[in-house]
Amino acid sequence: MVKERLVSCKTKDEFQQIMEHIHNGHNFLLSGGAGSGKTFSLVQVIKQVILENPTAEIACMTYTNAAVKEIEERVNHNNLYVSTIHDFLWDNIKHYKQELKKVLVGLLNNETVPELTIETPNPVPDEYFDQFENGIQYKEYLRIKEGIISHDEVLYVANKMFHDYPKLCDVLKDKFKYIFIDEYPDTNSKVVSIFLNHFKSSEKLCVIGFFGDAMQSIYEDGIGDLNEYLGEEVGHVREVKKEQNRRNPRLVYELANKLRTDGLLQTHSLDKNAPNMVNGVVKEGDIKFLYSSNPSLENVRNSLGWDFSDSKETKELNLTHNLIADKAKFRTLMDIYDKERLIELKNVLSRRIKDENITIPDTASFGDVITQLNYQISDRNAIGRFINEHLDLYKIACSYSFKIFRQFYVSKDQLLDDKKQDQDDENKKGSKRDNLIKHLFKIQNNIFLYQKKKYNEFLRKTNYKIKSIEDKIILKQNIESLINVGDRSIEEVIIEANRYGICLIDESLEKFQKENEYLYNRVKQVKFSEFQKLYEYLEGYTPFSTQHKVKGAEFNNVLVILDNGGWNNSYNFENMFLESGNANVLKKSQKIFYMCCTRTKENLGVFFHSPKPAVISKAIEWFGDSNVKNIDDNC
Repeated sequence: MVKERLVSCKTKDEFQQIMEHIHNGHNFLLSGGAGSGKTFSLVQVIKQVILENPTAEIACMTYTNAAVKEIEERVNHNNLYVSTIHDFLWDNIKHYKQELKKVLVGLLNNETVPELTIETPNPVPDEYFDQFENGIQYKEYLRIKEGIISHDEVLYVANKMFHDYPKLCDVLKDKFKYIFIDEYPDTNSKVVSIFLNHFKSSEKLCVIGFFGDAMQSIYEDGIGDLNEYLGEEVGHVREVKKEQNRRNPRLVYELANKLRTDGLLQTHSLDKNAPNMVNGVVKEGDIKFLYSSNPSLENVRNSLGWDFSDSKETKELNLTHNLIADKAKFRTLMDIYDKERLIELKNVLSRRIKDENITIPDTASFGDVITQLNYQISDRNAIGRFINEHLDLYKIACSYSFKIFRQFYVSKDQLLDDKKQDQDDENKKGSKRDNLIKHLFKIQNNIFLYQKKKYNEFLRKTNYKIKSIEDKIILKQNIESLINVGDRSIEEVIIEANRYGICLIDESLEKFQKENEYLYNRVKQVKFSEFQKLYEYLEGYTPFSTQHKVKGAEFNNVLVILDNGGWNNSYNFENMFLESGNANVLKKSQKIFYMCCTRTKENLGVFFHSPKPAVISKAIEWFGDSNVKNIDDNC
């Protein structure tokens, strides 16, 4: 039995309180506001645990691969296992192949789990997955009928595995005496349930530690907070609060305190060497709430006077990629991947076929199915308007076999996933980009390596052969031709890059061309110069970013654009200022706004187009009268 150690919160700092909980065998939660140094505390705790228990194995899970890399760089020890949550769970269940098959079959046949289904066979027989040599596999894509699950499914399967097979809890507790979870609010409730509910079935000792900020739980599938698990009962969680702010200037963290809804209020750091301190005094900072009747942002940027060409230290945050597409000039590609209306029509028809149990001949074309189901083209809906504006494309799509066309899939993640915040970030593992976009990135990356005079890396990635001075001259000419592509299409550049030996067409692209013919034919006609704009945006060479993607990042200057982007059912910034409307939408709006404002190390600007007087009044309350300005007065 672990001997209790008394804790005096008044005399002990956060680190000491956490170590007391660890010594007492208690699960704990470190709650800290933005910029409080939660990751610093996590690393500090890991180092101390290693020092006190050099042979004990420690697991640390976090939300992104960038965070994994950061923690690994700060703590280098053989007994520390750092990974994303999905990878951790899969690594600890993948060897139990028969149990995996049984659990997945059970989930597929469970009507209360609609997220996991296959059309046929129904019900799924117990031995269904025995036909696959590799059993159940975890990939970046989902093909349950072939025994391949992806990120979301791993959570369901792992939760059920630990519930149905308590011995797994014993095995995991034997392996890891300490399990720390960073950015816990983004962790799915099924994951938390494994560690705080299913683990109770095992009497073995293991301390679970959570680190994070409930106000920054901005993702739909995250647990948000641990309120239901807080307490002193066995297996519950003791909370430790970290209230000092090390990042934000005074005006910013005081604004953030007004935005918080959980009572955690921040103060300046007592560390005179903290980033937000100068000569032992916290920076003042600058905050501005700007509004205008003109939706153009040029006047906003001019009013702030920042260097928006400095993409590393200045960011303009928008709610969605769609709001950025026009500014960053990749609208055509965005529309193909996010608003491909004929794929949308295919989905509409497929749902109707399933719901009404309609029989479609195997030989039917997409056009035949449209006729059979009597789909009416009308300008009254987006699909109809798209068809009337793209009749040639519609005719081509109608000629496809419906059986084949039904398998075509498109999502903006295939275009936009894995976005960096600046050029120094590394791509995360497990990108959802499709193989066409990945190939285009290879082309542009190879061009970039040459431009940056990283010739050895360029030669290694391209396998380009240089045997003479003439070869170097030809290579230079070819690279310049691909940099200055003019109006050449994506397909023309793919062919040229292959012919020049700068990026060879490989099997993955050939497979994509065959299996996603419709999407390839749509994308191949787009100008490559537009892809180059997309590349600049995704690689962090522009000041633009979505608000969700800057979580955990920090910049000198942050401009927040308060535009719902058509997501009124998810976010409503007007109601956020009015403190009214749907409670869930209000909470989400408050959290995303709080997270955005606290990204800045120096200057914060917020822009609201044509706000109501009540919004302006609330802005004056939050920002101060002298910091709220109508920029129309300056024009």
